[in-house]
Amino acid sequence: MNTHQIGTVYTKELRDTLRDKRTLISMIVIPTLLMPLLFAVVGFIGFKVVRAAQTERQAIMVLGEEHAPAMVAALGEVEDIRLVPVQDDWRERIADKRLRAAVEFPPGFASALAADEATAVRLYHYEGEMKSGLALRRLRNFFTDQRTDIVEERLTARGLPVELVRPYEVKAENVAPPEKVGGNLIGGFLPYLFIILCFAGAMYPAIDLTAGEKERGTMETILCSPVGRLELVLGKFLMVFTAAISTVVFTLLSTGGTFFVAGHFFGDAFGGGGGGDGGESGGALALLHPGGLLGMVAMILPFAVLAAASQLAICLFAKSYKEAQSYVSPLIVVIILPAAIGLMPGVELNWQLALVPVLNLSLVTKEMVSGTFNWGLITLIFASSWVYAAAALAWCVRLFNREEVLFRT
Repeated sequence: MNTHQIGTVYTKELRDTLRDKRTLISMIVIPTLLMPLLFAVVGFIGFKVVRAAQTERQAIMVLGEEHAPAMVAALGEVEDIRLVPVQDDWRERIADKRLRAAVEFPPGFASALAADEATAVRLYHYEGEMKSGLALRRLRNFFTDQRTDIVEERLTARGLPVELVRPYEVKAENVAPPEKVGGNLIGGFLPYLFIILCFAGAMYPAIDLTAGEKERGTMETILCSPVGRLELVLGKFLMVFTAAISTVVFTLLSTGGTFFVAGHFFGDAFGGGGGGDGGESGGALALLHPGGLLGMVAMILPFAVLAAASQLAICLFAKSYKEAQSYVSPLIVVIILPAAIGLMPGVELNWQLALVPVLNLSLVTKEMVSGTFNWGLITLIFASSWVYAAAALAWCVRLFNREEVLFRT
């Protein structure tokens, strides 16, 4: 193997790639500019929508108002609840999001309370709808407070202590460090994003250096040069690998910058208020374990080799640029599905999943950015990923030595 020839091929392909607008857009422009813009726009819109929903006075309809006039009067005084007139189609109104929720008091509700008898209040809502859920939470808080007041009045009237029905308080306290909380919140999304962009960053160079060469009629010229097949394929592979890694690096830098800015503007929303100089430490960046971020980049390396070699090999079969796109584009689904499974709650890394390509990478990087390092599984995943990558590269080299593949007509 002649490393000088590999370097010559790589330099030539790098120079040609940097002149290709499509590759520059997928490798630099999208991860550097589009991803932060996407994060900013989606985050801003989501922030505004949630804030608007939280400050909106929720429209509530009361059924059976005559059965609990005092309770309805108290409900009407809640500042973030707006009582609306009763309509016969209240169920349809909730389903159509014109009404947030409805409260139904059964007949004899007030007399049952006065007689210390058990009764019930029904709350109707739209499950899964954010504003209806907020209204339901407000109604539950209201009726819980009212119930507590009634119980305390009854106990006081009988000369009994309130603690009789509330012998202890239940308080929750977070004991996980900020990086584990942040890693659990966004740690699964980052590797998912990097996996997709790593694959996409290698796509256009792989197509251009194989099917593109065939379509332009330059493949034969390259094969006639005094460069061995092995050196030629390795030079092209290094170019595709560079594109994949560059996409990840640019994405990491731009995403880190976005989180840094977001941490200063929305520090409290990201949970960075841990006191001290948390605001000066980068806000959202402090939520992720720095060693885990470096580990994530290291784990991405064998996947980048796998993505570059497999796409380069697949594109060799194509006779034209368009045909190569039709071969490679559906592979994004193969990458997305296991990466998305890693985002699902309850899916935990184990020795079996550690051997599943892409899924193992998604799960282990999610743990590492949370500050959890299971070195046995990390070693297994890193080693198996390199085995898969080496197999893909060997497949690519073998195909490049087959004339029937290089000159398909």
